[in-house]
Amino acid sequence: MTVPARPAALIPRPLMFWTGVALTCAGVAQHLWMFVESASMGFHMAMMGTSGVMWAAMAAIVVGVVVSGFAVVQPPGAGPAAAPAPAARTATAHRHRLIAILSFALMVDQMKPATLAFIQPGMRTEFHLGAAEVAWLPTVALSGTVVGSLVGGRAADHIGRRATILIASLLFLGTTVCGAMPTFGGILVMCALMGMAAGGMLPVVYALMTESLPPGRRAAIMVLQAGLTTTGGYMAAAGLAAVLVPLTGWRVLWFAQLPLVLVLIALNRWIPESAAFTALRSQAGRVPAATLFQRPQAAKTLVVSGYALAWGLVYWGFITFLPSQLESSGRGGMSAATLLFVSSLLSIPTCVVAAWLYMRWSARGTMVLYAGLTVAALLALAAVGTDGSRPVLLTAVMLLFAGTAGVIALIGPYTAEIYPLAIRGTAGGWAAAVGKSGGAFGPPLIALVLSAPGGMRTAAVFVALPMAVAGVAVAVRGSNPRAAAGHPGNTARLNAELDDLVRGEAVPAEKTTTATPAPGTEDTA
Repeated sequence: MTVPARPAALIPRPLMFWTGVALTCAGVAQHLWMFVESASMGFHMAMMGTSGVMWAAMAAIVVGVVVSGFAVVQPPGAGPAAAPAPAARTATAHRHRLIAILSFALMVDQMKPATLAFIQPGMRTEFHLGAAEVAWLPTVALSGTVVGSLVGGRAADHIGRRATILIASLLFLGTTVCGAMPTFGGILVMCALMGMAAGGMLPVVYALMTESLPPGRRAAIMVLQAGLTTTGGYMAAAGLAAVLVPLTGWRVLWFAQLPLVLVLIALNRWIPESAAFTALRSQAGRVPAATLFQRPQAAKTLVVSGYALAWGLVYWGFITFLPSQLESSGRGGMSAATLLFVSSLLSIPTCVVAAWLYMRWSARGTMVLYAGLTVAALLALAAVGTDGSRPVLLTAVMLLFAGTAGVIALIGPYTAEIYPLAIRGTAGGWAAAVGKSGGAFGPPLIALVLSAPGGMRTAAVFVALPMAVAGVAVAVRGSNPRAAAGHPGNTARLNAELDDLVRGEAVPAEKTTTATPAPGTEDTA
C-alpha cells in the first residue's frame, strides 16, 4: 500500500525563511547606511576600513542566507509545491505569469555580470589599480559563475528547481553589499559569491521552463527569453550606470539592484515547483552526475560541451579584445561602448529569428546555422583584417555579434530539452559552466595568439576552428528535441496532462505513462 505524499507548502518553514530574509536585509541595510555616510568623502569607502559594525552586519547576512536557504528545502515525502491557483484563472494565465516572473529573474541574473563593465573605471581610480590587477575582477566573477552553474544545476536535481532559484535570489540579496566593501579583496570575494548565484540561476530557470510549458510552444518562448533577458539585463545595467554613476560613483550600481532582488523574492509565491520533478523524486533515487558521461548521454554531453566551449572562446576571448583592436587600428570607427550597444540591439532581431527557426524549422539546423554565421563572420574578419575595407569590416563585426547572440540564446533551451528530467538541471549547469569557463582561460589564450604574427587575423581563424567543429558535431551527432515529441496528434493530450500537473493534480498512472517518467526515459520534446 502506497502512502500518498502530504501536500507541501510553498515554503516549508515560512517563519524561519522570513526571519532569515529580515536578518539578511538588516545586514544589507547597515552596509547601505555606511555607503550613504561616505558621501562626504565622495563615496570613496576605501578610506573607511572595516569596522566592528561592518563585521557584525556581514555575520547577520551569512546567518540570514543560511537560515532562509535551509527553510526553502522541501522535506522528504512532500508533494508538489504548487502556487495557489484561483478557480477563475486559466492554466494559460498561470503559465504567462510564470514566464513573466522567470524572465524577470533572468534579467536580474544577467544584470550582475553586465554591471562589471561599468564599475571597473571607478574602481581602478578609487583603489589605484593597474590593468593587471583589475583584470582579476571579471576572472574571479566568471570563475564564480562556473562553480555556481555546476553546484546550482546539481542542486536543482536534488532539492528542486524552486528551492534552487530561491537560494540564488537570497545570495543576490546578500551580495549587494559588494558596493560597500572597503578593500579590493573584499570586492573579489563578493563578486565570486555573486557569480555563484548568477551561475546557479540560469540553468535552473531553463529546466523549470521546460517542465512547465507545452512542448509545441516552449522552444520559441525559451529562445526568446534567453536572448531578450540578456539584452534587457545589459540595457538595465547600462541605464543605471548612465544615470547614477555621475551622481554617486560606481558603488551605487550594486545597491541600485537591491529593490529588484527584493521584488524577485516577494514573487516566489508564484514560482511553483516542477510537478514532474516532484513526482520523479518520490519514485526514484538520485541519479549520479557521472550519468552525463555515460551512454546514452555521453554523445549529447560532448556535443553540447563543444558548442558551449566554442561560444565561450569566441565571446569571452576574441570579442573581449575586438574593441581595442579596432580602436588601435583607427579604421573600425567604433568605440567599445558602441560595439556593446550594437551587440545588444542586434540580439533582439537575432533572437526573434532564432526562435522562429527553432520552432518552425529545426532545432539542430538552427544551431548549425548560427554556428556557421559566427564562423563566416570570423573568417571575413581574418580576410580583411583591421586595415581592410571599413564597410566590410563593420558588416563582419555586426554579423559576429548576431551569430554569437544566436548561439548563446539557443544553447540553454536546447540543453534543457534534450536531457531526461532526472539530470536536466545537472546537464544545464554543466553546459553553462563550460561556456563560462571561456572567461577564465579565453582572454589570456587569445592575448597570446594576438602577439603571434598576423595578430587579429590569426586570432579570428584560431577561434573559428572550434566553432566550425562544434557546428559539424551538432549537425552529425546532435539530438533533435522534436523527434521525441511523437505524433503531432499527441499535443492536445500532452497539454491536458501539463495543465493537471501545473495545478498540482495527479495524473492517473493507468491512463498515461508520460506524467511521471522514469529516469532517462522522460519525453524531452
